[in-house]
Amino acid sequence: MVLVRTAASVVSAGTERHAVEFASKSLIGKALARPDLVRQVVDKARRDGILTAFEAARNRLEQPLPLGYSSAGTVVEVGPGVKGVRKGDRVACAGGGYAVHAEWAVVPSMLVARLPRNVDFESGAFATLGAIALHGFRLGGAQVGERVGVIGLGLIGLLAVGIAEAAGCAVLGIDLDPDRVKRARRMGATAVLRDELPGAAAAFTGGTGVDVVLICADTPSDDAVQLAAEIARERAKVIAIGLVGTTLPRSAYYAKELTFVISRSYGPGRYDPAYEEHGVDYPVGYVRWTEGRNLQGFLQMIEDGHVDVRPLVTHRFPIAKAAEAYHVIRGETEEPFLGVLLTYDAAEGRKPERRLSLSPRAPAAEATIRLGVLGAGNFANAVVFPLLRRMPWIERVGLATGSGIGGAGAGRKYGFRYATTDEKTILDDPDINTVAILTRHNRHAGQTIAALKAGKNVFCEKPLALNWEELETVADALRRSDRRLMVGFNRRFAPMAVRLQAAMETAGEPLVMHYRVNAGYLPLSHWVHDPMEGGGRIIGEVCHFIDLLTFLVGDPPARVASSGLPDAGRYREDNVVISLTFPEGSIGTITYVANGARGFSKERLEVFAGGRAAVLEDFRSLEAVYDGKRRIWRDRLRQDKGHLGEWEAFAGSLTSGGPPPIPYDHLFGVSLASLAAVQALHSGNPVEIAPISFGK
Repeated sequence: MVLVRTAASVVSAGTERHAVEFASKSLIGKALARPDLVRQVVDKARRDGILTAFEAARNRLEQPLPLGYSSAGTVVEVGPGVKGVRKGDRVACAGGGYAVHAEWAVVPSMLVARLPRNVDFESGAFATLGAIALHGFRLGGAQVGERVGVIGLGLIGLLAVGIAEAAGCAVLGIDLDPDRVKRARRMGATAVLRDELPGAAAAFTGGTGVDVVLICADTPSDDAVQLAAEIARERAKVIAIGLVGTTLPRSAYYAKELTFVISRSYGPGRYDPAYEEHGVDYPVGYVRWTEGRNLQGFLQMIEDGHVDVRPLVTHRFPIAKAAEAYHVIRGETEEPFLGVLLTYDAAEGRKPERRLSLSPRAPAAEATIRLGVLGAGNFANAVVFPLLRRMPWIERVGLATGSGIGGAGAGRKYGFRYATTDEKTILDDPDINTVAILTRHNRHAGQTIAALKAGKNVFCEKPLALNWEELETVADALRRSDRRLMVGFNRRFAPMAVRLQAAMETAGEPLVMHYRVNAGYLPLSHWVHDPMEGGGRIIGEVCHFIDLLTFLVGDPPARVASSGLPDAGRYREDNVVISLTFPEGSIGTITYVANGARGFSKERLEVFAGGRAAVLEDFRSLEAVYDGKRRIWRDRLRQDKGHLGEWEAFAGSLTSGGPPPIPYDHLFGVSLASLAAVQALHSGNPVEIAPISFGK
């Protein structure tokens, strides 16, 4: 990653207008606009309860969305391992969530391109938009001398006109706006209004049709794809670059045997975490034009004078007046617009703010838990923060996140005193005595160790570590500390799990337990599957289910065996059966599958012992039969997996000085069993578990 001080950024009239308009809709309006998401909420309500689904949907809709994806500025810091970019370089930046409208941006090195000497910041800020047009043009495969039609002469459409002209193609531009038609003509294209098209297209092509059609319009209508078929020659290519309706008129496309392609952003590498986040480039001999090379290629076209973006700029706003730019692109000012730029004070010597005050408060009493949090992702916003707001005895002091806008938004909403993008600010704050670690899995062990060394109590969301070495290092840090450690194994604190344990603890015999988890499919590109970042689903999630069985038995497993289905290029070790043997004789199996139906219940736990039987279904119903009686508990509105209970238990142990809510032999034993389950799956042999000793 590189830290960039932004000099200019371009407002995308299409993408950003859609985002802002969607955000301004009522809940019903959002539902009508995204029926696919409504179906997901309905499915979740059936499985987890109406209130649980409603709260999850509302929380997701309330999260702030950073705007912008095309900017330029100066590199001020370079992360380890970055090659080809140095401090002081002038660069163009790309990527939603990275090249945002902000004075400072942290951007993956693969999404920056150095500005040629004669390309200024404002021109360089168009590089992402130019790369989008350039990638679409490449997909069309137009050759020198061929004829290219461009439907929609907005910003990307005019950039496509310039690129096609520079490539030696004759261009026919079509739009509804007379001003944009005139701009295209000034760029050398034959441009006409939509109503003038039939005769103009015939004259332009001699009646044969254009070789390639680039659809750059922004409309939900299918008119653009129909129009493309009308002006295309036989066996031409139609490339959809803009966000348009895609219901194709079969007869027209069939009669001419047209090829229709939807262009994906700005080139190969887009949405590939290995490329964008981990810096793994594609060999140029196999992928000539990646998104990074498209960025650099478009900048070179500006440098060589083949494309000039400066005449496309119609508005400039300083970042302090950015809201006015959105009034313009939403048509509220009724003035014509095209290229809308945001500019920034890039004075030398300015430092990025490491801490943003949100809601100053007087220092809390010593007995109060004063909390600092690392991470504010979906789980933190959907589950943890709403619970903390219900616990006034936990003072919410500081929040550190990788995203400034995410941290500030969550910090204000949930009453933190300040937000920061520097975790060291949290660890060094003497007013914080407890740290919650809610980051991605690969950071848990290191942050836990750092917090313990800083003299903080620690709540670490699962998993505690991704390998044996990390786990032993955490254990050593805990031995050397007088602070408390808690891991987010919440299910043992669920009210129905507590009832289940009470029903079985006097059975007088070892337990037989079967836990079926219909986890659902995760794409192979999901970060949890990354062995270096997420550790895989066994370490990252199956640990929950091992812990619940450990809670019911009262001891962690002593032996683990695993078997799984072949991944077949679709799965990643997430269709497995794990067998656990416990020291006192209990046995448990966990059937964890990613190949099940989404509408089916997720979790079902069956337990048998001493003439007793119990079934726990999705933490919404529990049926237990013992002492000749059948007992049933149900919650139709809400699912309670124990998240509130675990935080109440953790807070209670800190303020009372009592024992840790989860005994350390359980906490580390479950972590060891999760690692052993992966080892057993790979080796095909059971793994005996040697417990970690603490002496406290």
